[in-house]
Amino acid sequence: MIENIYKGDYRLLAVIPILLIVASLFLIPNIKMGVDFSGGTLISLSLSEKVSAETLKANLENDGLIGTVRVFDSALGQQVEIELPQSEELTKAERLKGDFNSLLNQVISLEVQSSTDQKILNEYIQKKQELDSLANQMFGLAKSEKKADDFANLNLLQKEFSNSYNIVFNNYQNGIQNAINKYVKYNAISVQTVSPLLSVKFIEKAVWVVIGAGILSVIFVFLFIRELIPSLAVISGAVADIIIALGAMSLFQIPFTLPSFAALLMLIGFSLDTDILLTMRMIKRKGEPREKAFDALKTGTTMSLAAIIAFGTLFIVSQITHIPTYYEISSVALAGLIGDLFATWGLNAILMIWYLERKEHGISQG
Repeated sequence: MIENIYKGDYRLLAVIPILLIVASLFLIPNIKMGVDFSGGTLISLSLSEKVSAETLKANLENDGLIGTVRVFDSALGQQVEIELPQSEELTKAERLKGDFNSLLNQVISLEVQSSTDQKILNEYIQKKQELDSLANQMFGLAKSEKKADDFANLNLLQKEFSNSYNIVFNNYQNGIQNAINKYVKYNAISVQTVSPLLSVKFIEKAVWVVIGAGILSVIFVFLFIRELIPSLAVISGAVADIIIALGAMSLFQIPFTLPSFAALLMLIGFSLDTDILLTMRMIKRKGEPREKAFDALKTGTTMSLAAIIAFGTLFIVSQITHIPTYYEISSVALAGLIGDLFATWGLNAILMIWYLERKEHGISQG
């Protein structure tokens, strides 16, 4: 029979999770951002002829494409993933596009009002000049000889601006594909480009999702448990899980992408599940706090091990198939689940034992 780990000075069990949290906080700033959140281009290739990653990377750099190249074997043959940072030219085009579209509605409104008010006319002329400047910069990026003054109305100017942006974008992608065609023979190609503006929106949405999930989780926990210290113990366990998972992502260079972000959200739910299991058993059941914590540990670790086996299987599949989504979800989930074992049973349980023993001691003295 396994001995109760909470006998003796149970507070020592908190050392490992605290060390993991501190180390993770140190590592988190170095997390590698994936294309979804950093912007850039990810090219996936199924090769018809084998190629060396080092040779392909050097050849692409000679053509001005500096990024990371990964070559691996899969059930479908040799695969290549090329990740390129966003080009300065395309970044500028994206910024011009956002500024132009934002200013266009204002110019249209001023144009309508300018016929009756001289002050508005002056403002319209100023804003129209700013809009023309943005258009001329885009025409320059598209290597076009056209000027904003060439267009009789805003509708024509907007149409030509959009055409010029499409030229810049297509030239960028064609340049990448032409360079790849020189050095690689492939059966299939997939190109995913995420603009800086879109990546910023992804980040903003992710932040709001995390804030929303955090607020709802806190409300649910406090409504469900209705005691301050146990509720804080549950929340601290969930936060610790996410911090440890993020630290592991940095340590093992797991990119922060939409799939890995989804895995982090999933960990919040799993962590709350195990933490609430522990907390409710210790609050509702009768008995000595250390024994109740150990009893909950046996049930909780069974749940965790089942989840670890499931995601471990997915991780093995990802290594065989080299599917990035499988790898990112399974590796983040595994890191979080292992972290959950330490956070729940080495941190949350410690807080609950301390709280209940202190509470019982106060009652006995009373």
